[in-house]
Amino acid sequence: MTPKHCKLLFSTLLAGLFLLASCAVVDDLPLPLVKAEVTAFTVDGQCDADGTGYADAVIDKEKRTVDVYVDDLVQLDRLNINTLQVSHSASISVETPQGLVPLSKFADSNSGKPVLDFTSPVTIVLSTYQDYRWTLRVQQVVKREVVLQNQVGKAVIDPVNCNVVAYVLPEQDLRKVVVEKFTLGGPHGTVEPDPTGQELDFSFRREFTVQTKVSDAVEQWNVFVYHADATATVSASVFPHATKAYVNGQMQNGSTPVVEYRSKGNQEWSTLPGSQVEAGSVEYKAVITGLLPGTEYECRVKAGGQTSAVQTFRTAEALQVPNASFDDWSINGSGLQALYQPWGEGSEPYWDTGNKGATTVGASNSTFGTEDGRVYANLQSKFIVIKFAAGNIFNGSYLKTDGTNGILAFGRPFESFPTKMQFDYKFKSSIVNRGGGKWDENYGKYLTRELYDGLRGKPDSCQIYVALIGDQDEEQYNDNTYPIILRTRPSELKLFNPRSDNVIAYAQLTQGDNVEKWTTETLTLDYRHTDRTPKYIVIVASSSKYGDYFIGGDETLLQLDNIRLLYE
Repeated sequence: MTPKHCKLLFSTLLAGLFLLASCAVVDDLPLPLVKAEVTAFTVDGQCDADGTGYADAVIDKEKRTVDVYVDDLVQLDRLNINTLQVSHSASISVETPQGLVPLSKFADSNSGKPVLDFTSPVTIVLSTYQDYRWTLRVQQVVKREVVLQNQVGKAVIDPVNCNVVAYVLPEQDLRKVVVEKFTLGGPHGTVEPDPTGQELDFSFRREFTVQTKVSDAVEQWNVFVYHADATATVSASVFPHATKAYVNGQMQNGSTPVVEYRSKGNQEWSTLPGSQVEAGSVEYKAVITGLLPGTEYECRVKAGGQTSAVQTFRTAEALQVPNASFDDWSINGSGLQALYQPWGEGSEPYWDTGNKGATTVGASNSTFGTEDGRVYANLQSKFIVIKFAAGNIFNGSYLKTDGTNGILAFGRPFESFPTKMQFDYKFKSSIVNRGGGKWDENYGKYLTRELYDGLRGKPDSCQIYVALIGDQDEEQYNDNTYPIILRTRPSELKLFNPRSDNVIAYAQLTQGDNVEKWTTETLTLDYRHTDRTPKYIVIVASSSKYGDYFIGGDETLLQLDNIRLLYE
């Protein structure tokens, strides 16, 4: 473009801006759509659905609901809210019979924390230019347990009808049953009369008066004890991975489970070491390791002189991902707008980059390099005309350029259970000199304001991660289904969340130091759920960790090669 053409273009743009400004009439413009959402919610006594650990609140942005569990020590009618974060600094009001009341009016005089009655769902209204109604639901967990002498399996406890059904060995005299545990009121409730440690006659229905810590109500409970079927005193179920299998089941109280397994067709059984078996009163769980991928096995469990039914299972295949050496590339176009694509000419794409966005205003910054016969992904962070862009590569598809932002689909189908991911890489860091100036409230969903403000002037870091995910959060885009769709436009910001319950296993490397020579790195996947089969795998590498926020250093460079999945 000649200087004359540049001058003409600038004059035309300037005239257009003056025309827009002169036509703007504030009173005639609609108020901007600013969607307010709950981004974090915590309360006193928060726990998981079993009451055995902690779990984050489940936030459904489509239904505008928040669900959380609490233990039996808190009072639902006076529950402290520790965290209630919302987007866009929206004001928060509570819907009451008298109308909307600001949340601040419910603050405790001592702690300053809002205190609300959660015996029923609470409706709050988030206000920006528009109002958004959200429902907060808190469910209290009262962990009840009954364990009897020679009991077989877990007692069936029905808190709605206040009934308990337990089974004991056929030879157990129902008139003389010792009660070992009896927490029908939860760990902090009371039972009258308290039968713990007593020998009672359960040849007929027994009644107990139960009161929980969380309620003044007194309940009448019925306990029924029956003889178990002699052939059903030990059970087993198996959930196989690729090189291991998770076994769990129930048994008679006081017995020791012995887990045996073999490849199908083999006559000899192998006994799992006792160190790999965890036994409770009437339940057990175990992990069989050292199995071969894609192989059929059999498993059985012995306890108390009985043997479970034989369980047949097949381990998953040891899958790898295509073009993991990044040897195959193609180039579409020429010159500065040449689009580098991480797949061979005419091949089915598996990997993609952000180059489609970069080449709308400049050159591809995710390309390939060669060194001593090695072909690798060359991911360069740089400022491209108007915006900073991190070099990146991911298994998925770049769907659309939205202004100067991107819409991307992460993940490809995958149904196996790798234990580790290994790769070769080099990394050159530089000082963060781009971004970090303008905070957007939407960023608060994924990082703190303090971190955002503190990045500039610090050494840049690369990030490489792998995630195995389920299908709960699949999304539609142009009639196609994708496991994860990301949007980098701040007003619609949606990034990958490694803490999502949809993530079955995860591992990452964040590196801020220079790695001058080709180095092999091994990441160990942390399985959050061992009883769920992945549907997709997500692998992402970025030269600048905070590239999603357009933050990084102009000279940061990540070189990546030879990704492989390990099964150990």
